[in-house]
Amino acid sequence: MSAQRIGILHPGEMGSAVAATVRNSGYEVGWVSEGRSHRTRARAESAGFTDAGTLAHLCETCPAILSVCPPEFAADLADQVLAHGFRGTYLDANAISPAHKQEIAARMQASGVRFVDGGVIGLPPREKGQTWLYLSGEHADSIACCFQAGPMEVEVIGTEIGKASALKTCYAAQNKGSIALLIAVMGAADRLGVLEELRREWARPGRVGGHNEAHILRAAPKAWRWSPEMHEIAATFESAGMPPEFHQAAAEIYERLREFKDAKPSIEEVLKKLRVS
Repeated sequence: MSAQRIGILHPGEMGSAVAATVRNSGYEVGWVSEGRSHRTRARAESAGFTDAGTLAHLCETCPAILSVCPPEFAADLADQVLAHGFRGTYLDANAISPAHKQEIAARMQASGVRFVDGGVIGLPPREKGQTWLYLSGEHADSIACCFQAGPMEVEVIGTEIGKASALKTCYAAQNKGSIALLIAVMGAADRLGVLEELRREWARPGRVGGHNEAHILRAAPKAWRWSPEMHEIAATFESAGMPPEFHQAAAEIYERLREFKDAKPSIEEVLKKLRVS
């Protein structure tokens, strides 16, 4: 790719990690401060990103744009980019279903945009070998070169739009779905009066429950965006002939914890929230 300036929408925790890899690979990273929080502004400034001010200006000055946002905003954000006349390369790395990604791709491709499907697996990385960005689509190779320096790893897995999203969805179905099940288990044990007994059983030698509560406490601040992701997974499972109900229930569990966005709740606070819902 010949573009020297690449836009990021939006530099949240993961988006900043994606953009940092791009910047490490020798590209200038642009972002949009309009309407963003003080925390996002501070993160972007500390990372050395260039403020384009508005989305319209970003679309004018960046031949390539990367979208990393909460899944429920992915389609609207893509439509906004189209409305500003963007006709470059667009990487949608959001956690949405393959079918949803294909719908967005069809609209963008019809307007002349070179669309790339992306899926991120792992936490925001501090070093190489921790987190992978999977890419698919006809133009995936052209943007993969923007991620060569790390710390995020990149791998192209095909030319089909939706393949990268399918891999991400299947991984998250197990990873985040199992945490939702764990939350429900602890909520049920709490209401049934056997929580302490369950904790003792998990703590016995040979059991696998030693870090269960830590998993829940790491997930609670992210539940607000994991709930929509569970709906995307449910839709993906249904399209693949698998029952969608498990992840629909997982979405409900995470929705009950939505108020913990950017918070650090105790396990008691999490269980209390489950009890009053």
